[in-house]
Amino acid sequence: MTLNNFIPTIWSARLLENLNKTMVYGQPHIINRDYEGEISALGDTVKINSIGRVAVGDYAKNSNMTDPETLTDETRTLVINQSKFFNFQIDDVDKIQQNPKLMNAAMQEAAYALRNVADQFIASHYTDAINTIGDDTAPIVPTKNDAYEYLVDLSVLLDESNVPEEGRFVVVPPWYEGLMLKDDRFVKAGNLSSEQRLLNGIVGQAAGFNVLKSNNVPTGGEEGTLNHKIIAGHNIAWSFADQAAQVEAYRPESRFADAVKGLHLYGAKVTRGEALAVLSAKRS
Repeated sequence: MTLNNFIPTIWSARLLENLNKTMVYGQPHIINRDYEGEISALGDTVKINSIGRVAVGDYAKNSNMTDPETLTDETRTLVINQSKFFNFQIDDVDKIQQNPKLMNAAMQEAAYALRNVADQFIASHYTDAINTIGDDTAPIVPTKNDAYEYLVDLSVLLDESNVPEEGRFVVVPPWYEGLMLKDDRFVKAGNLSSEQRLLNGIVGQAAGFNVLKSNNVPTGGEEGTLNHKIIAGHNIAWSFADQAAQVEAYRPESRFADAVKGLHLYGAKVTRGEALAVLSAKRS
């Protein structure tokens, strides 16, 4: 082979970024994170206490009230039952040839991968919602004319369950947002306040909801009835607790390489199923 036929390999200093999904379900405006506490190991538990309702009676002048009632309480347990890890290496030769920024980019990708799995885990708790419209056997098939109306129906279900109006959310898949964009009643994100626009994935407001878009909207049913589970509600409905338990950089004994491994511990629980409503919606 002559030198004229030699084609050199050029290692670019630029990295091609991956196309990553936006994390939606795990943010504080969607799920409360009030009970994280001190998490150190798989199997740790977080105790969530609640107090029963207080009774109201009629008061008569110059007469004694009834004895004070003893309030009931209830304790729910959030179990840290998810333990996910990453473990990758970058060979010294690759590190030299490609880019000194390679390790930082790999760490960012590892962190994204863990968040993405946790986001899907949180969304899977739609099964604990008390209020539902449609199901796997008979999913709703919305159109541009009634996609907004179904969000109104979800809002009514939450109203009837005495769920606070301020701070309500609904998470839709991209195709459902596409239907609502054809309805003038949908307020796009560009018209929202700067504080609301800080929410990951927010696309607008409709029917009293902050509307967020995600590719992690869970699905149910089988082929032919496969549908998306559009979750609406308030962050008082469920709780999430997590901890990046350990991140270690090390040198593998039998390799010339830098390696990093990390562990993510977390758990989630629906404590007020009446504060969630789920629409089973099938794309037409």
